[in-house]
Amino acid sequence: MKAVTLTGAGGTDMLKLMEVPDPVLSDPQAVLVRLHAAGLNPVDYKLRRKGGFYPDRLPLILGCDGAGVVEAVGDAVTRFAVGDEVYFFNGGMGGDEQGNYAELTAVHQDYLAAKPESLSMVEAASVPLVWLTAWEALFDRYALQAGDTVLIHGGAGGVGYIAVQIAKQTRATVITTISSPEKEAFARSIGADYCINYREQDFAAATLQLTDGRGADMVFDVVGGQVFADSFPAARIFGHVVTLDEINFTKEAAGIAKLRNLSLSYELMLTPMHFKMHEARVRQTRMLEEATRMIDGGQIRIVVNKVFPLDEAGRAHESLEGGHSTGKTVIKIV
Repeated sequence: MKAVTLTGAGGTDMLKLMEVPDPVLSDPQAVLVRLHAAGLNPVDYKLRRKGGFYPDRLPLILGCDGAGVVEAVGDAVTRFAVGDEVYFFNGGMGGDEQGNYAELTAVHQDYLAAKPESLSMVEAASVPLVWLTAWEALFDRYALQAGDTVLIHGGAGGVGYIAVQIAKQTRATVITTISSPEKEAFARSIGADYCINYREQDFAAATLQLTDGRGADMVFDVVGGQVFADSFPAARIFGHVVTLDEINFTKEAAGIAKLRNLSLSYELMLTPMHFKMHEARVRQTRMLEEATRMIDGGQIRIVVNKVFPLDEAGRAHESLEGGHSTGKTVIKIV
């Protein structure tokens, strides 16, 4: 089969299109999937730069998100049959499980979900990682419920635009940060109640003003860096701040978090796959099944911004690294 392999840590020149052996169904519960599309996420280019989680096991195939058609099944597979359309989060870190920049992949049946009928393969491939990240942040790291106010950074970006919609479906009040009038229009179209242009306003001060000085019950930081610490004053006393980035901040910022008695959390949906936690991964599949239900029910809008062919995976990485896009970037394989 054709696949884009990462041959070394570094730039996009390390991504090479080549012929590699087809996956083998060595596990009776494995499913062979003919991939039609692979979703791109920032973790892809971060792993490219460092050579994956296991640089001593290069070359590897990147790509955690995939969508395709079942081509063959192991003897113990009961959940899917040949011809079924599926989407999933699996592999792409350089471990035992192959990534999805390829024509074929093998996935345990418990990690597959039925593809939303209302989505194309390209659209479906854009969903898994951002959905799981947003869902876990909102409901596992916090416990978002109707009536809460949540500040979501980057509400037009990949994780942010999904988080805005899930939060709105929960009947929370949604505040989000954006960088342009166009992104404000998009964020409002998917349910944001208030938009703060962080280039023109202090988002913490604006959040306090919108909440009559109370602050947001939860802040979801998908940006990282200084944005994380700058979010502390925007959270209510006894509130919660969840980040996708490293938790690093000054002593002054720590004082603000302590005085406000904030809970600070990481969100990394890669953890169950990294530590081979089967039950936790099955739970993530249930989250994807809920995504299918909500998407096909018309409650969630899926937006793909850019599509690249498999042989232009390097250009797809460059586009994603440029940042500031609306929605997702996807590699189309078939």
